[in-house]
Amino acid sequence: MKSVIITGAAKGLGLETSRLLASSGYEIIGISRAETPEYQELKNKFSHVHFYQFDFENTKDIASLVKRITKTHGRPYSLINNAAIGGDGVLSTMHETDISHLIRINIEAPILITKYVSRAMLLNQEGRIINVGSIIGSTGFNGLSVYAATKAALGGFTKSLARELGKAKITVNTLAPGYMETSMTGSLIGEKLDKIKRRSCLGRLANVSDAANAILFLLSENASGITGTTFTIDAGSTA
Repeated sequence: MKSVIITGAAKGLGLETSRLLASSGYEIIGISRAETPEYQELKNKFSHVHFYQFDFENTKDIASLVKRITKTHGRPYSLINNAAIGGDGVLSTMHETDISHLIRINIEAPILITKYVSRAMLLNQEGRIINVGSIIGSTGFNGLSVYAATKAALGGFTKSLARELGKAKITVNTLAPGYMETSMTGSLIGEKLDKIKRRSCLGRLANVSDAANAILFLLSENASGITGTTFTIDAGSTA
């Protein structure tokens, strides 16, 4: 059974991906700050779903976390860098600590966990790395400049890392969802939400199922020749 490490696994896209991959026969190693009742239910349903409590603010402890995971579950087949925080605020009034917090969790943490997980993949001479970005990284959005910068950085990270790891048959791709109905977009209501829906070709927001199924495809053998690219899942908002 191939194992998949999913960060930010307890809710939103991470939870939906955990559900889909677990039912598709993957061993799930979920990492989040807190275990939700929904993830606990998933653990009760599947014996091959596991949970590690970790706050990616603690970047100095990422190496020991990966060491503990590989010692318990063996070398992982895939890493899905999904954990992230939002950062709604005009740059000129954002506190410096909030900017540093966003950069640490959205950029530094995924780079560091990838550093240590990719070592195991290099020994296996195979693997899949998926960095969850956002369409905001390329389109921009008022009040999300720092968040957009972090997501754009992941796109550049993907392209260069794909070149580093390609000879070892390790693919690296970015998944760029549009606005989805998750806790991160819970503040989008009324006219603001309707405006986003109207921009979509399909007249709706993308959903976590759309994005999770794209991840399932990228883990499959059918995607073995796809690397260094971005999959946009936004119900046609950027078409």
